[in-house]
Amino acid sequence: MTPRLRYGSIIAVVVMAAIAAFLFIRSDHPALGELFPLAVNGKTEKTEPINHEKMGEGNSRHAHKPHAGSAAESLNTTLIPLERLQTIGVTFEPAVRQPVDHTIRTVGRVEVDERLLSRVTIKLEGWVDQLFVNFTGEHVKKGQKLFALYSPELVATQEEYLIALSSSRTLGKSEFPEVATGARALLESSRRRLLLWDIEPWHIRDLEQTGEVLLTLPIHAPQTGTVINKTAVVGLYTKPGDELYTIADLSRIWIIGDIYEYEMPLVEIGQIATVTLSYVPDVKLQARLTFIYPTIDPQTRTGKVRFELDNPGERLKPGMYANLELKVPLGVRLVVPRNAVLESGERQIIFIHQGGGRLEWREVKIGQRSGDWVEILDGIQQGEHVVTSANFLIDSESQLKAAIGAMPGMKH
Repeated sequence: MTPRLRYGSIIAVVVMAAIAAFLFIRSDHPALGELFPLAVNGKTEKTEPINHEKMGEGNSRHAHKPHAGSAAESLNTTLIPLERLQTIGVTFEPAVRQPVDHTIRTVGRVEVDERLLSRVTIKLEGWVDQLFVNFTGEHVKKGQKLFALYSPELVATQEEYLIALSSSRTLGKSEFPEVATGARALLESSRRRLLLWDIEPWHIRDLEQTGEVLLTLPIHAPQTGTVINKTAVVGLYTKPGDELYTIADLSRIWIIGDIYEYEMPLVEIGQIATVTLSYVPDVKLQARLTFIYPTIDPQTRTGKVRFELDNPGERLKPGMYANLELKVPLGVRLVVPRNAVLESGERQIIFIHQGGGRLEWREVKIGQRSGDWVEILDGIQQGEHVVTSANFLIDSESQLKAAIGAMPGMKH
């Protein structure tokens, strides 16, 4: 081959390579057709420019159709080889409909049932003469003697009652109606005063039968329970309204729990909570929610709820703390694993595997969270496979990072 022919062959090869490179680049970037018209059969044809607005509209119409168009035709999809997905440990799970429970956990304080609480006071002045229940924590029964009270006013009233009783018996048969009526009225007035002082009727009967004035008046327990407060001591001067004993029935108690305000709509009267004690882990009790307090604490943003339960053996004591677990059934919901949802500020994104390594992102609307599951209100359908190990999509895969970056609000 002569040098001239060799030189011409080299030039032909270079030209062909340049044309091939141009055609390759042009096929990947159709927009270059506007700058470099394509010659076909000796004629120059200008390619139509791509309408990106129409393309975006088409993508938005088909964003939620998993099988519409190819990966190259949709801006919210990307293609990763299956071998690569396996290498980086991508896993998928289908979106399912299943019963969902929302669990509310809080700490409650054991308190006395206010309806089973009594305070012992008296309605006249006097001195504590003798104690029969003399320490806090003692268990008492209804009607049991607590202490004896000496009151000069009570002694004088008893003497007046005996005089009025004698006068009524003597003058009640008087031929003068006014005298008989006055004697009976005086007797009734003295009797009413004793009753207003909470003197038992049988004390008055004993006074009528024996005619002996009681120097001290025994005061009895108004209910069965435990003495949780005591101020009475021998020789104490007391006046009307002074609280001498506080008695509580601890066979049934309250537990007051704090619930965050965003969970308050899930709470209803009648729900059952499980009560556990950190210091007795093998004990589990059931408490019923009986009251929801009408206010929210402005500092902690919590509302108070009241649970009631029986307390056999008085194991739970006022002032203790107990763990409360309340499971609220939400019914059958469409859910996905919690780690399938990517949080990005104001939006939540889920990647869906369409098969063959084709991944599509969708913006979804989430509902309640329950353990390892998240309710999906809108964005996916039952049975679609979602990516559950998706954290790598932002940090490891440049192709998916580009797909996310094309979304409004996702650019860094």
